[in-house]
Amino acid sequence: MNKISRNTFKGLALAAVATLALSGCTPAKVVPSLDYTACAVSDEGSWNDKSFNESVMDGLKKSKTELGVKIADAESNSSEDFAPNLQAMVDAKCDVIFAVGFNLVGPVNESAKANPDMNFVTIDGWSEGNANLKSVGYAMSESSYLAGYLAAAYSKTHVVGTYGGMKIPAVTAFMDGFYYGAKAFEAASGTATTVVGWDAVKQEGDFMGDFTPNSGVSKTIAANQVQAGADVIMPVAGDQFGAVSEAIKEAGVDGVMIGVDKDIAKTSPQYADMVLTSVEKRMTNAVYDIINAAAVEKTAYADYLGNLKNGGTALSAFGSFDMKVSDETKAALKKLEAGIIDGSINPLQ
Repeated sequence: MNKISRNTFKGLALAAVATLALSGCTPAKVVPSLDYTACAVSDEGSWNDKSFNESVMDGLKKSKTELGVKIADAESNSSEDFAPNLQAMVDAKCDVIFAVGFNLVGPVNESAKANPDMNFVTIDGWSEGNANLKSVGYAMSESSYLAGYLAAAYSKTHVVGTYGGMKIPAVTAFMDGFYYGAKAFEAASGTATTVVGWDAVKQEGDFMGDFTPNSGVSKTIAANQVQAGADVIMPVAGDQFGAVSEAIKEAGVDGVMIGVDKDIAKTSPQYADMVLTSVEKRMTNAVYDIINAAAVEKTAYADYLGNLKNGGTALSAFGSFDMKVSDETKAALKKLEAGIIDGSINPLQ
């Protein structure tokens, strides 16, 4: 390269840098490719279920984009797919395998036992003595307590409702918190508040018997709760918001819903005008944090408990209902959250 061309090249380079600086642009972040493969097996349904499966998949995708890990997955259409899908991920030599949901507890424990040198994580499940199987759990009574208080404060009938898919701890934890939160409002305000669908003291209430999205059984339960006076309903059974919204509209009442697992007003915007808030299980964060710890920080796998303190669970923003929730209620919710975090408030009593 001669002198003139070198000067010309330098000038062009300086001009490019100046243009970049003036435009405020910065070079795109280069994400290194890591020798680490994160995998997941879904519960029944698709990766686009707007619930557990989708949240976990979002965590995998975020890890791929931001950390540079490789990802793989196996989608289950029925319970018969669980074992072969887990085996497919074992055969793919994944560094970690996430099993999504309570229904995979048995199969993932069997797979972990048969493959002691591999790492497994159960979402909403537990290990049956397998050291290589860690759990992701959530203190859902905490954020549900806030939802119950909010529901009772918002309700015009002073009747709020909740029901579940199946009577299992992962479901009743939501319902317990909701019940005691509503009763906390009753105690603080002196306004008698009825919770239909669940009695946390007796541990009795309404359940569908499965998690079939927007089923006729779901709609019937919701309709019965509306008939009993409930104008705020929290279904804890995956996607039941079509069924609940139909039950409310057909009854001609001014009712609203409380979402679960994800921010339903965002994931299902067709219901946004009826979703007061959602009780989030931030599984995307959990999956990403576990992968980041293992692949980037090189720390040992450990159980994860999402709570209000670490942001693993929380209420969603009130969205279009923000102006309808009083400042007094918002202040009370902040105080309750602080109390739960510091231990001065027990969300289960």
